[in-house]
Amino acid sequence: MTGPRAELGKVLLQGAQLALPDGSGLTLDVLDTGGTAAGAATAAHAAVTNGDSLILGPLTSAETAAVAPIARGAGIPVLAFTNDATQSQPGIWPLGISPDQQIRRLVVAAQAQGKTQFAALLPDSDFGRAMATALANATQAAGLQPPNVRMHPPGMAAITAAARDVSDYADRRGPIDAKVKAARALGTADGRREAQELAKTPIPPPSFNVLLLADTGDALQEIAAVLPYYDVDRSVVQIIGPALWADPASGSGAVHGAWYAAPDSTTRSNLERDYAAKYGAPPPPLADLAFDSASIAKVILGPRGSDIAVLTQPGGFVGTDGWFALLSDGQVRRGLAVYRIERGGPELIDPAPQSAGTPGS
Repeated sequence: MTGPRAELGKVLLQGAQLALPDGSGLTLDVLDTGGTAAGAATAAHAAVTNGDSLILGPLTSAETAAVAPIARGAGIPVLAFTNDATQSQPGIWPLGISPDQQIRRLVVAAQAQGKTQFAALLPDSDFGRAMATALANATQAAGLQPPNVRMHPPGMAAITAAARDVSDYADRRGPIDAKVKAARALGTADGRREAQELAKTPIPPPSFNVLLLADTGDALQEIAAVLPYYDVDRSVVQIIGPALWADPASGSGAVHGAWYAAPDSTTRSNLERDYAAKYGAPPPPLADLAFDSASIAKVILGPRGSDIAVLTQPGGFVGTDGWFALLSDGQVRRGLAVYRIERGGPELIDPAPQSAGTPGS
């Protein structure tokens, strides 16, 4: 509630309060982390002292890591708001929509289209590395070959070099160029004609038919411009990327036809209505997590007493952003929809699963 993320704290509190209005039978014990790991640990100790039954939050990965041993020692479940899946452990569930959830959904969707060869061209950043790990995990889980992954530092020169490398352009183009050179070296009219014909030889496709990107802005535009130069045919290679491409400000217009996985936007209409009516503004995405976690609290801490086992019920829950399930090891499964980027806006091409056991769940 204080510190550099105080405005986000306010949004989270309002989302939780909307799910737990006065008279709900439950009391929110609001504890300020100050936006730091040390503050989160202090707040967790206070929650234990106060006899709280469930912790909603904290927001960040570092705060969650600080809270986890305290909460687990006291047997208090934690529904955290980070999307860092590495914080998952028994009793600690990160509710944020993670790279793992997005990429897993996209791999399933690509397989359904007969595309099973994956590569990635990603920024050399924490986010890029998280996407690379997610792709490696998802392809392994699907029984596919490991993806061909290249990371790039900032700058057009680095992007160009990485694109050339991941596309294996030299080996695809090299044999053709060698034949052209040999024909020209004959120094005859027939040799020149042969060289001209060889120069028209189509370059073999790359070894992948799905390419994961994660850049935004100018870097994404640069990648989109350089891929055709290295004969990465977008009619053959499906581009996939992160949910943040849903925002046109991300520069995703440079990759029309690309896919991303995200919640079905129609499922949060009730929250949008109720949140705007109470607080006078539309709910930011983080409000979804707070509202859903508080709604779960109503289920497991109802008038009949606490039933923590309900948290990991096989059927999961239907929340603001669709179906999700809390697994016993702390992992969170989500039913995400797949969207295609079009000039008129995102187009839903594969609806979100509505329950466990359906493809993509």
